[in-house]
Amino acid sequence: MLKTLLSVVGAYKIYERWLWHQVNNGDSKPEHIAIILDGNRRWASERSLSPWMGHEFGADKVKELLDWCLELGVKSITFYAFSTENFQRPSPEVDEVMRIAEESLREVLVDERIRKNRVRVKVIGRLSLLPLGVQQLVREVEEATKDYDQHFLNVALAYGGRAEIVDAARKIAKKVEHGELSADVIDERVFEGHLYTAHMPRQDPDLIIRTSGEERLSGFLLWQCAYSELCFLDVYWPDFRRIDLLRAVRTYQKRKRRFGM
Repeated sequence: MLKTLLSVVGAYKIYERWLWHQVNNGDSKPEHIAIILDGNRRWASERSLSPWMGHEFGADKVKELLDWCLELGVKSITFYAFSTENFQRPSPEVDEVMRIAEESLREVLVDERIRKNRVRVKVIGRLSLLPLGVQQLVREVEEATKDYDQHFLNVALAYGGRAEIVDAARKIAKKVEHGELSADVIDERVFEGHLYTAHMPRQDPDLIIRTSGEERLSGFLLWQCAYSELCFLDVYWPDFRRIDLLRAVRTYQKRKRRFGM
């Protein structure tokens, strides 16, 4: 039994190295990867665990993914962690998710990888919906990393794609009302400058990955995803592996991106 297990592990490692070689020597790698972290609760349910345990393991997986993306040279990552609709879930679960978010933000403040790789961290969404303690930590993290420009890490928390578009429209409307902007000059570029992702050199994700087997975007980056390549994986987020990321990137590399042309 042990011999068989070791053989499987060895074969897995060989396949992983082969995939890494393929991806690293591929024509192009995505500059911006966005991921919908789905399946935490189902993962926990299948193991007879409380729902928030799935979120706990999912948060640990995010740390691994950051390492993998840095190794691949991915410049920007956007995680969909918690939507505006998710606040409708049972209060104990929401409270636990907020606790995990707070712990994760505290870890970012002392994470050497963030400083070493000059990763700018930003939380995108309707931050006023978050507990005050989380809001304060968001401000501290964003202030601590505001001058970093080598990599960008966005955490979509209290996020909704329609909400983002509405909020951008409100910002523009206020500027027009106050005489700071003429309605005649509003175009796509101006609108993009008022989105949550306006701080990024490349707002549009090249590749969007969703775990758990669901095949929809659920309002994620609705404006930015117009020409994104989509990859849906039948694996719950806590079980996501480096090999799954490599497969998704390899799939992206095999596609012909025409951008409507």
